[in-house]
Amino acid sequence: MLSALTQLLIFQLAGEFVARSLTLPIPGPVLGMLFLFFALLLRQGPSAELQTSSQSLLQHLSLLFVPAGTGIMLHLHRVAAEWLPLLLSLLISTTVTLIITALVMKLCQRNAGATGDTA
Repeated sequence: MLSALTQLLIFQLAGEFVARSLTLPIPGPVLGMLFLFFALLLRQGPSAELQTSSQSLLQHLSLLFVPAGTGIMLHLHRVAAEWLPLLLSLLISTTVTLIITALVMKLCQRNAGATGDTA
């Protein structure tokens, strides 16, 4: 598990390094995930250890929301002062996400029907 976590952190560090070096507007962890994705494509999937470690992290994903919830409680006065922009951004982003998800799903179903795949 330690080597798998090290591998995940190395990809995150590489993403941070590239994002800061090139002053990109993309967060380093997002670039790191992209790097990891391409590495997994080249290797035809994750190793068993990386898969097991990732599943363990996903099982405890809810614990990662505790710091965010604490931050909101600490800055509740800012949330109260800026509730309208927060609400609008939440509604707009949720609506756009649902629309894009529906369009992608329709596209996938159309492609699956064209190729004869049912799964």
